Amino acid sequence: MTPPKAVVFDIGNVLIHWGYEAHFVAKFGAERTHAFLEQTDILAVHARTDAGAPFTKTILNHAQHHPLYADMIEAWVSDWKDMAAPEVEGSAQVLFDLKARNIPVYALSNFATENYEWSRSQYPVLQAFDQEFISGRMGVDKPHPEIYQTLEFETGLNGSDLIFADDREDNIAAARERGWHGHVFTTAELFRAELTKFGLL
Repeated sequence: MTPPKAVVFDIGNVLIHWGYEAHFVAKFGAERTHAFLEQTDILAVHARTDAGAPFTKTILNHAQHHPLYADMIEAWVSDWKDMAAPEVEGSAQVLFDLKARNIPVYALSNFATENYEWSRSQYPVLQAFDQEFISGRMGVDKPHPEIYQTLEFETGLNGSDLIFADDREDNIAAARERGWHGHVFTTAELFRAELTKFGLL
């Protein structure tokens, strides 16, 4: 098996937690949170921002259609730094250890442009990539092939040159279809072991 030359990181639930449900349960209670998630279709609206729609405008416009949950929809914006937090234990160190060995590290993440900048300003690890491939900037999200193709074109790497860590099986499956090495992320410890197996750490 050809060892990879570069490591590609998803961000949510790989480098920083994406804990919207726990945050909302703590703030608004379990019953209201579950009703909010079921009745407002907020996750589908959020996905539109990952694919390029403006984050704040899109989310706040949605509040007009659900006045009973307007406070919760508005909190989707105002509480972002608490929802996308904290760092996933050990993952930043994996990335920094790769950089210390001169292994290129790339971001490939479904993330709206505006709130990515909020998170990037909060976490130094998100400022450490050699290149960033952020869906909101690109107007296409995972697992669509175009986002993977763009990374290949801009880095000059493809197939087994790349190993990709993502917490979602469908995103990893799309990478593996292109010949990338894929790792379904659960813990930094297991990902470090996988990279060590390839001799990258």
